Amino acid sequence: MQDSTFDVLKSSGEKAKFSIDKLRSSLKHSGADDKVVQQIVDTVRDELYQGISTNEIYNRAFALLNKKQSVFASKYKLKKAIYELGPTGFPFEKFVASILDYSGYKTEVGKIMSGICVTHEIDVFAEKNGNVSIIECKFHGEEGRNCNVKVPLYIHSRYEDVKQQWEKNKDRSKKMDRGGVVTNTRFTQDAIIYGNCVGLNLLSWDYPKDNGLKDRIDRLGLYPITVLHLLTNREKQFLLSRDVVLCRQLIKDQFFLDHLGISPTRKEKILEEVGMVCG
Repeated sequence: MQDSTFDVLKSSGEKAKFSIDKLRSSLKHSGADDKVVQQIVDTVRDELYQGISTNEIYNRAFALLNKKQSVFASKYKLKKAIYELGPTGFPFEKFVASILDYSGYKTEVGKIMSGICVTHEIDVFAEKNGNVSIIECKFHGEEGRNCNVKVPLYIHSRYEDVKQQWEKNKDRSKKMDRGGVVTNTRFTQDAIIYGNCVGLNLLSWDYPKDNGLKDRIDRLGLYPITVLHLLTNREKQFLLSRDVVLCRQLIKDQFFLDHLGISPTRKEKILEEVGMVCG
């Protein structure tokens, strides 16, 4: 049976044809070389059956990568690691702000701003080169839930309300440039069309093409601490509660590992994993 004739069950409950190219692409994102990628593709292909879930394919590929080298598995689990930032969504806002910080922005999370009509709590206020952006973060803790057109409609109306109040102050030296929406899932086609039409910056897991959230994280090495194998869930939650969201923050703020009572030997191994993931 050809690979493309296998139906797979997506997390949304929809059926789709299995794509060997998508599997290969996601494995390459982990940093594994072509030989390792091909070995895993061949193994997974041999284990396919009609109606297999995408989650089962992921788990098998993850286990095979982990046997080869744990750092590959850490990067491969990026999407699930971002879901693990939940459930409140606040760590995701900090994560988005951290990505912007490393791109030269000055950010503030949870800023209260006045609009012409009402007051708004802005998820991420970002400033760079005299331009200001206000960004809404739409975090979904479950796979298969996408951002529909209602999201950019709502965000654009908030942006316009805040912008009108901002522009009333003639003494401001900074220009309110754009509003934006960042999600850890995907936008529907209507959401993309509307967002682009009104000039919103849209960022999702895979949008814009080749410059989505996953691409930026890989390119900048800004992985969330939830990708790390050697930390327990309790330890990850402790670090998130202290606003330690990125792996590379642990290099600078190693004392948090001491607060957790982690032994020097284990601490060294964790920092080694961090270095491999960020490198």
